[in-house]
Amino acid sequence: MQRTHRTPLLPLALLLAVSSVLGGCGREGSPPVKGPQPDQLPVYQVQSGFTLPDSGTWNRAKKRGKLVVGAKEDQPYMGEKDPATGRYSGFDIEVAKMMAASLGFEPSDVEFRTIASANRETALQNGQIDYYVGTYTINDNRKKLVGFAGPYYQAGQSLLVRTDENDIAGPQDLAGKRVCSAAGSTPYQRIEKDYPKAELVAYDTYSVCVDNLLTYQVDAVTTDDTILMGYAAKVPDELKVVGKPFSEEPYGIGVPRGDNALRFALDDAIAAHEKNGDWKKAYDATLGLSGVPAPTPPAIDRYPAS
Repeated sequence: MQRTHRTPLLPLALLLAVSSVLGGCGREGSPPVKGPQPDQLPVYQVQSGFTLPDSGTWNRAKKRGKLVVGAKEDQPYMGEKDPATGRYSGFDIEVAKMMAASLGFEPSDVEFRTIASANRETALQNGQIDYYVGTYTINDNRKKLVGFAGPYYQAGQSLLVRTDENDIAGPQDLAGKRVCSAAGSTPYQRIEKDYPKAELVAYDTYSVCVDNLLTYQVDAVTTDDTILMGYAAKVPDELKVVGKPFSEEPYGIGVPRGDNALRFALDDAIAAHEKNGDWKKAYDATLGLSGVPAPTPPAIDRYPAS
């Protein structure tokens, strides 16, 4: 089917820059600056007098006077770092802040440190970070190297398309379509294996995939739905997430393997913040801006001490 294209859209980076400039002008009708705003984020009650003597990680953090938390910096509305201010924002960042509060640390005593996916286990093993919150899928192979609290969110592979795209409603519609993902990633491999009629395109980063989607060079981008929801929230008039997730990616909080006291304390913290409404408030202020309502949190897997 031949499609009538609209004028190619601006690349994402340029679109966002234009939105920021217009939003800062304050003119009537200017679009608001998109993104989690600090004054709209929840405030988490810090547990006074909290102690965790059986956790070597907690004791070291208490002694140094701060928690060091590993995070992502390039995932909109999940874990993103503002290059101008150095501030981290997103749902994962809020989850990390909830955990810190439950462990007795003030917001000013939390330092975020960007750790690439390939270096997460090493960073936890060598003490570079105290725990890691960054779209970190729990699986058995990783459990051999680190511990996991949670899961705190159930993600899944999904598809991002332009809002004018009506022919793609799920992976079953990808035959003959140009689909972009990160080179060597699990989502890329899943499309390659399960949907071989799709025309795969690979780049090093998802932001390049999204730019190519906006300029009609590809028809869809695929990775975890959380990451795609973040991009859709940036430019909701241009992008949308379609269909149901077609994989299961339970996100957990990575901790040093063997520090079961810390792991179980974080499990307790996740449950408490889900119960008191903090979890939903954090979601609504971040990923919820994509228009996707908050899901029911997954059951916590308090697996035996290792």
